[in-house]
Amino acid sequence: MAFVRLRGVSVEFPIYSGGSRSLKKVLLNRTTQGNIGKDARDRVSVLALSDIDLDIRHGDRLALVGVNGAGKSTLLKVLAGIYEPTRGQAHSSGRVSALLTASVGVNPEATGRENIVMRGMFMGVHPRQMRAHVDEIADFTELGYYIDMPVRTYSAGMLIRLCFAVATTFAPEILLMDEWLSAGDAGFLTKAKRRMENFVSGSSILVLASHNVPLLEEWCNRAILLDQGRIIAAGSVAEIAERYQPGTG
Repeated sequence: MAFVRLRGVSVEFPIYSGGSRSLKKVLLNRTTQGNIGKDARDRVSVLALSDIDLDIRHGDRLALVGVNGAGKSTLLKVLAGIYEPTRGQAHSSGRVSALLTASVGVNPEATGRENIVMRGMFMGVHPRQMRAHVDEIADFTELGYYIDMPVRTYSAGMLIRLCFAVATTFAPEILLMDEWLSAGDAGFLTKAKRRMENFVSGSSILVLASHNVPLLEEWCNRAILLDQGRIIAAGSVAEIAERYQPGTG
């Protein structure tokens, strides 16, 4: 059965300034809140997540709430296995599908059809299995002849269509989403929403980060509020929404 367990998870990013003391001084002087500091080697670092304890179990639909920079996307990338914790432990069981950054796992010089297979490999799907679904995915994207053109020729919306179609081909046990996708015109969005509804209902765990409170209330059954990389509150979506003040980040 799918689960996620984080214990004391922190994620720290070093900032390399090319030896510029002035940059370090500026960064250090811009914060008095402790999320930017220096280590023993006089290196500037940003603490993106700090001491996160979190349990997500089968049936959970977890909303991540917080202003921009609160740590939502970083936490999703830890759950997806993209980031390793600097400190603490992260354990999970279950097949993960992450709808996060469209550019991850994409080769701009390869065609859309080739990128379907490569992005599938990024998701842990064998190329042979992925090739069996290429035509189905191409049809869903409605990209026409662009599916055989290099992805560098795609608009942002076309790339999102491609990545959305690939990511929703196989039902996961753990579905991670950063905001809600805007994947094209009204007709395509209707089709994409219907596919997503089926996708979410078939997953064991959903973790959704968004500023859209009504959306979170529709899809999630619990929530956590993040601030400066820390969990500062947990409860129902309604309870957390009362504490959330968007538009400040």
